Amino acid sequence: MMGNGWGMGAGSIWMLLVWLLVLVAVVAVVALLVRSSGGRTSASGGRSAARQILDERYARGEIDEQDYQTRRRRLEEPDG
Repeated sequence: MMGNGWGMGAGSIWMLLVWLLVLVAVVAVVALLVRSSGGRTSASGGRSAARQILDERYARGEIDEQDYQTRRRRLEEPDG
């Protein structure tokens, strides 16, 4: 007889725990990436980000009102 009867079962339990830890780490990384991107993963989210950048540039005075309005209209044009 070997030890207290755990033998091969202990190795299986440890392997299961290791894979569970890997799975939790992957889920955590994905969650961090989604959170850091603001949850925007679609093309419409990209447009929203472009509009936000345009608004920020106008607010900082990097572009004048005419340039802001022109660029904003371009962003709102339907793709075609």
